Amino acid sequence: MSAGDATAADPPPAGTVEALGRRVYKLERINASLMAHVERAMDQQGGAYSLFQTAITLEGRVRSRTEELTALMHSLERSNEALQAAKEEAETANRSKTRFLAAASHDLLQPLNAARLSLSALTDLAPSHEAQTIAGQVERGLQTIEDLIKTLIDISKLDAGVVHPVPKSVRLADLVANIEASFRPFAERKDLRLVTRCRDVVVETDIVLLQRILQNLVSNAVRYTERGGVLIAVRRRGQHCRIDVVDTGRGIPVSEQSLVFEEFYRGSKDTDDAEVSLGLGLGLSIVQRMASALGHTITLHSRVGHGTRITIDLPCGKTRPDAPVRIAPVATTLTGARVLVVENDASTAEALERLLTNWDAQVRTHRDLAGVAEALRTGMKRPDVMIIDYHLDDGTCGLDVVAYLRRTQGWVTPVIVTTADYGNAIERQVIETGAELVHKPIKPAQLRSLLAYMLA
Repeated sequence: MSAGDATAADPPPAGTVEALGRRVYKLERINASLMAHVERAMDQQGGAYSLFQTAITLEGRVRSRTEELTALMHSLERSNEALQAAKEEAETANRSKTRFLAAASHDLLQPLNAARLSLSALTDLAPSHEAQTIAGQVERGLQTIEDLIKTLIDISKLDAGVVHPVPKSVRLADLVANIEASFRPFAERKDLRLVTRCRDVVVETDIVLLQRILQNLVSNAVRYTERGGVLIAVRRRGQHCRIDVVDTGRGIPVSEQSLVFEEFYRGSKDTDDAEVSLGLGLGLSIVQRMASALGHTITLHSRVGHGTRITIDLPCGKTRPDAPVRIAPVATTLTGARVLVVENDASTAEALERLLTNWDAQVRTHRDLAGVAEALRTGMKRPDVMIIDYHLDDGTCGLDVVAYLRRTQGWVTPVIVTTADYGNAIERQVIETGAELVHKPIKPAQLRSLLAYMLA
């Protein structure tokens, strides 16, 4: 055995083994420390990665929610645009409907006008009881058609917002007296009392609309009252005025009181009264719309079997009006009166000429300004009164005839302007001209009364 072999086989000295053990232990500790460090590093990297993944996930969700909200906002914008477009389309359609009804009313009311005038002339020619009865039935039918057309036009205008009130100071005593004079014959025909209690109060309102409101209220009160009477009372309450229309009629059940201002409500049908049966159920609907346009408050109180009270609350006026409301007197004879009629509708002109001739008037009829001018050249005398249609052919206006005669002849002759157009603008234009306005269909009794008043 060589010396090298002996050296390789011999165990290391004891000190060397201990040193190696210490080194191994130290290396193990270092290794453990390194492993722990690596594990901690891995844990930290794993947490950061998890946070990173979480952040990415949250960002995706936020982006998704943002996209959903953005899409919803765009959808809402489109919906709003669609709603606005629909609203504008509806308003345009409403205005078109109003213009159509206003235009159609002239054509619809013209034949009614001619029919009523012809019927009045026929009644004068056929005085028998049976003929008078039939004429009365036809007259009531024509009146119902006329009322329906006028009311539908009014509702259309109010709903479309084309009615613009012109408030001014109004003496209620004059207005109430006018209403009383108009409805007293109807009340007396049913043996009802029509009583007014009106202080000298001035209010701020549109006189045309307020008169229509009171006419509808009093008309309803008389129509639905069988016994007793109707009261129109005016009282001042501080800076406001209260108008009550009270009747002793059948009353309105509580269950129906919320319906009375709706279209076509006519109350209980358990009646044989012809006037009640002919009611359209639109009067109070018009009242509500007109009061809303004026800013006046309408309230209703009613008890079945005792009657109904409808109250209008409106502001008092600050200044007194210059002139009272004029009331036409009872008609007198028209014998010998020269009447100039300018009417482009042949049937209406013929019926009006026949009616005036039956009243012993001397009538000249022309279709337009050219006809009047030609009559002047052939020696036409100055008429005592003129009845002129507002709408003539080719878009011309009847007031042009008035202006022409005043300018060329110096004739300041009383004028009645007839029209089937119920617009406020035409009414004010006629009033500014100093003429009287009569809406078609013309009521013969109203026309005769007005002619007598103007000729007097």
